[in-house]
Amino acid sequence: MSFDIRSLLLTREQSRAVDRQAVAQYGMTGLVLMENAGRGCADWLRHWGVAGTVVVCCGKGNNAGDGFVIARHLDLHEVAVRVLLWCSPDSLEGDALANYRILQRSGISVEYVATAHRDALADWFSDADWIVDALLGTGARGEPRSPFDEAISIMNQARGRKLAIDVPSGLDCDTGEPAGTTFVADYTCTLVAAKPGLVSQRARPFVGQLQVVGIGLPRQMMEELATLQDAKQ
Repeated sequence: MSFDIRSLLLTREQSRAVDRQAVAQYGMTGLVLMENAGRGCADWLRHWGVAGTVVVCCGKGNNAGDGFVIARHLDLHEVAVRVLLWCSPDSLEGDALANYRILQRSGISVEYVATAHRDALADWFSDADWIVDALLGTGARGEPRSPFDEAISIMNQARGRKLAIDVPSGLDCDTGEPAGTTFVADYTCTLVAAKPGLVSQRARPFVGQLQVVGIGLPRQMMEELATLQDAKQ
């Protein structure tokens, strides 16, 4: 059986179920899935071209973990990269924490925003070629809370090209409804499959060019997802 990944749509709950199935049924680990996601996004960013520094803005969940992996793979290809952490490192856990610890030992510049001088932050954004949004991910709903609302506002004001990971922060991935403060991306790398909200007319100004990034799921699993979707239509 063949299927077109471009026709597959996953809600936030379905996306979570896919991750759980990959672990429970196929024996994949969260770290493997995160590694594949981050490497895939980094590859696309390099495909679109990098002419300067990439600033990766991270929150505290798996979306942040993807951001840490992206930063590491960009650094591997000698791209100048800086990571801005918009939450306390103590709030990181699981796979995101594991990748943060790898990043700490890799010599990559990581700045915790709460302890950073605002002038220094302004400098980071002013010369950035790319701004990567790895703040909230598909699990977030409603208005972004502090400090993420401030982060999104600062990121939107930056002149560099903007890439959202999985979904622009502030945008509901199921409905496409933007919050009052929503990241405005030039490109969005969404994982496994597109989300219903990302392909809605309302979301188009925030999503930019949409690119689906695989995370190494078995073909059999992807075909089963496509079959289930076709059966519901």
